[in-house]
Amino acid sequence: MSTENTNKILQSEGPEASKTVEATTGVEPPKQKTAKELEKERKKEEKLAKFKAKQSKKQDANVKADKTDKAKKVKQEVEVPKYEELTPVGEKKILQDLELPALKSYNPQIVESAWYDWWVKQGFFLPEYTEDNEVKPEGVFVIPAPPPNVTGALHIGHALTVSLQDALIRWERMRGKTVLYLPGFDHAGISTQSVVEKMLWKRNKLTRHDLGREKFVNTVWDWKDEYYQRIKKQSMRLGASYDWTREAFTLDENLSKAVRKTFITLFENGEIYRDNRLVNWCVALNTTLSNLEVDNIELKGRTFLNIPGYSEPVEFGVITSFAYCVEDSDERLIVATTRPETLFGDTAVAVHPDDPRYKHLHGKYVKHPFVNRRLPIITDSEAVDMEFGTGAVKITPAHDPNDYITGKRHKLEFINILNDDGTLNENCGEWAGMKRFDARKLVTEKLTELGLFVEKKDNEMTVPLCEKSKDVIEPIMKPQWWVRQKPMADAVIASVKSGEMSIFPKIFEAEFFHWMENIQDWCISRQLWWGHRVPAYFVRIEGETQDIVEDKWWVAAENEEEAIKKAKVKFPGKAFELEWDEDVLDTWFSSGLWPFSTLGWPNLESKDLKDFYPVSMLETGWDIMFFWVARMAMLGIRLTGKAPFKEIYLHSLVRDAQGRKMSKSLGNVIDPLDVTTGISLEKMHAKLREGNLDPREIAKAEAGQKMSFPKGIPECGTDAMRFALCSYTTGSRDINLDILRVEGYRKFCNKIYQATKFALMRLGDNYLPPAAIDVIGNESLVEKWILYRFSEAARLTNEALEERDFFNATNYIYNFWLYELCDVYIENSKYLILEGTIAEQKSARDTLYTCLDGALKLIHPFMPFLTEELWQRIPRRAGDKTITITKATYPQYKKELDDSKAATQYDLVFSVVKGARSLLSQYGILKDSKIYVQCTNNEDKEMMKFQIPSMKALIKGCESIDILGEDASFPDGTGLNLVSKDTTVAVLLKGQVDADSEIKKAETKLNKAIQGKATLEKLMASNDYATKAKPEVQEANKVKIETYDAEIETLKSVIATFEKLKL
Repeated sequence: MSTENTNKILQSEGPEASKTVEATTGVEPPKQKTAKELEKERKKEEKLAKFKAKQSKKQDANVKADKTDKAKKVKQEVEVPKYEELTPVGEKKILQDLELPALKSYNPQIVESAWYDWWVKQGFFLPEYTEDNEVKPEGVFVIPAPPPNVTGALHIGHALTVSLQDALIRWERMRGKTVLYLPGFDHAGISTQSVVEKMLWKRNKLTRHDLGREKFVNTVWDWKDEYYQRIKKQSMRLGASYDWTREAFTLDENLSKAVRKTFITLFENGEIYRDNRLVNWCVALNTTLSNLEVDNIELKGRTFLNIPGYSEPVEFGVITSFAYCVEDSDERLIVATTRPETLFGDTAVAVHPDDPRYKHLHGKYVKHPFVNRRLPIITDSEAVDMEFGTGAVKITPAHDPNDYITGKRHKLEFINILNDDGTLNENCGEWAGMKRFDARKLVTEKLTELGLFVEKKDNEMTVPLCEKSKDVIEPIMKPQWWVRQKPMADAVIASVKSGEMSIFPKIFEAEFFHWMENIQDWCISRQLWWGHRVPAYFVRIEGETQDIVEDKWWVAAENEEEAIKKAKVKFPGKAFELEWDEDVLDTWFSSGLWPFSTLGWPNLESKDLKDFYPVSMLETGWDIMFFWVARMAMLGIRLTGKAPFKEIYLHSLVRDAQGRKMSKSLGNVIDPLDVTTGISLEKMHAKLREGNLDPREIAKAEAGQKMSFPKGIPECGTDAMRFALCSYTTGSRDINLDILRVEGYRKFCNKIYQATKFALMRLGDNYLPPAAIDVIGNESLVEKWILYRFSEAARLTNEALEERDFFNATNYIYNFWLYELCDVYIENSKYLILEGTIAEQKSARDTLYTCLDGALKLIHPFMPFLTEELWQRIPRRAGDKTITITKATYPQYKKELDDSKAATQYDLVFSVVKGARSLLSQYGILKDSKIYVQCTNNEDKEMMKFQIPSMKALIKGCESIDILGEDASFPDGTGLNLVSKDTTVAVLLKGQVDADSEIKKAETKLNKAIQGKATLEKLMASNDYATKAKPEVQEANKVKIETYDAEIETLKSVIATFEKLKL
């Protein structure tokens, strides 16, 4: 798609100067304003924002003052004034006062507003080149996004794809590389045509044949233009930093040219050929399918399935036995089948050549009961197991894969019995026109009438269903186009084994090799109208008998004009007419060219192709490893001579919290925007009813929704969802997604939001950070510790991302933000900034800034909106002209911050803090606590003396902390906690704890433990215990006794401690 068209799409929504917050999806065309005008306008808007903030404060104060009757103690619900977005679409966001009521706590919709349009308009997502228009020396990183189908909306699996890919893209962009994240959409031949045909019938009672091919295809284009915008807007809401100027669609002209070039090249080289073979035929969709598009469901026995086109469920999971009468004899051969209707296509009965029961029948015939046909009795040791069943097998070569091979081996007649619509054809005599599963039932009844029916019984079996329509697949003989796969597959295997292309996680490599080593040729014909029409023409020569199956009568060409030229060369002096193949190509054929067709191939002079191919990574779900990844690898190597990507990353499938596959009928499918904005259970039900789910399944789906989401889905925000999905990614095959965990990360977002607000307050309005991250020697121990931790977090996060370890990358960042920056340093900084010397205050502020700035950058790839919102509020270092966090430099390990000695010392300090907190919590002491720290190591003792203010800042309700040497003793009535071999922390309990109450509680627990132990010992002492109790039970009971002993000893010690307090 051209840049001009892309801009039109991006600009399709008109600008609104003021609107209620929502994630915008349009980019207003740039207005030609001078820098002065823009600055003047910005100042005006900021003044307006401040004025509104003051007004909102007054309003908030008035609301709080308006109390309800105190006697009733009824709290009035304070309605927070709505946030109004003041930013014109596409302009840099106008940051409003954080003291606005709407901004007092984290609100994802407010935080996410306005940023994306500005990012796109400013071109932040375009690849960045050197002044010479070359790839930057830092390197190149490219991910072509898997193109979603244009048929509907994105689901949570797509959100996982975006979260992982965009995290890597933003990380590499911040590392200074030339980065391309290429978006696009797939025309999805079968799915899209099916949806539009259903729509046509529902609205107008018309079929595609009523419209004709050209008009129908135009209708699909109109539908695509309308619905693909929905997916595009979802992608923007997810924060995907795509280069929209390079947006591709599989039916774009350049991609279509690539498809034609590929077909022509492979056909003329003999790698694409035509053959009349068994294919997977979907009656409902009226097209062939690849094996990968078929779901094989296992049935244990008799089962009724709902089949499209049938009002009553159809019986499966049974095997029917019936008899064929031997010609000129009273003998009968009993055969069995799970598909009685296929007996119309039987052309032989096979027996084993060594089976003594049937040797006298070799070469004889049986009579077909319904049509005038003799069926030879053939011998075949491969098709027949004489120990199984009756040892006689009906052979239906045109409708069964195994019988097809047998038919070829014996040169049997191949009789097709089905029309494309699933009705019996003229080869079935008077049964012609009957639907296949109606015939199944009637065939059994008719065999019974003729005395040929033997029995019907349960049978474990596999039923092949169309992945899209859920119709039962019929094996049917059809002339189709096929691609030879073995040589291409061998090249891919060699590429992976040589390391040219790697697969991660490694658990998928063996599976990949197995499939490639056993690959079958690929049927690429589809009986559709929507898609790439096969660029092949049948040359019908005047006066000659021709077989449409044979390649020699075909030419492949870009267009009819070229086809005529090729036909004249191939058939000189012959009179002919051209017939363009009606079929289209399998969607995966065009998708298989995605990594290079999107970069300009087959134009080998394309700058994008030279700069970005092979792409760095192909990231997608493991479930389409063979559908798509293998196709791209094979076609890429065959057509370009290079592996199309250096790395294949296969992510997990998202399942629900119970581990079930997500499906509409279960009601557990999750729209990612429902996670970001929240949705009630009632609205989830309503969305179900608006969809195309079978009415019979809606009640089941609603029950599923009620079980999975009893309170609906809470508003979590895009950043929390992205972070959660990345943190779930451990390299396993599946993710069991619990929405409560996502909601937990929303609270984490609020923690970041509040911490930044607090830090801004501590830094002050006039704070100017130093030009660089430097250690000048004035840093306190806690500052040295947090700077070390920051540098370590950066090192570990970068290493994890290099290894594609998303779980640990998010974990390192989470721990630094929550447990180190927020829980320790920010708490410590209060006393340093408020009570320290001027030099200490300056140092503490500089450290706070360094860690806050760095922590926002660290988490930006996972949380793009929140980090931009907060980073824009903190000051820049002198000389730093970076205007967006998306272009900021990603934090790296800094040797000058690597003060491991200081880190170890403060780790000990913090262990003391945690030990004191544990004691205070254990004894319920909330205030005026007196704490003692004893250090047997003199260096630690001296260090601890200087850390008393730091420890007091972290221990709530602490009145005093005394540091004791090795020879000193703790006061009487203290509770102790050993935090290291050289350090013990104690809390004074005397006067703080109700000793009698604590003794009573401990005695109750002690009696319970003593009783539990006695009961268990009595059981173990019984006569038959040693012989009757399982060894593992006996071992577990020994452990329980040991546990009881330890508990009893501890409780006695506790009681003794409290008894001393009473003295």
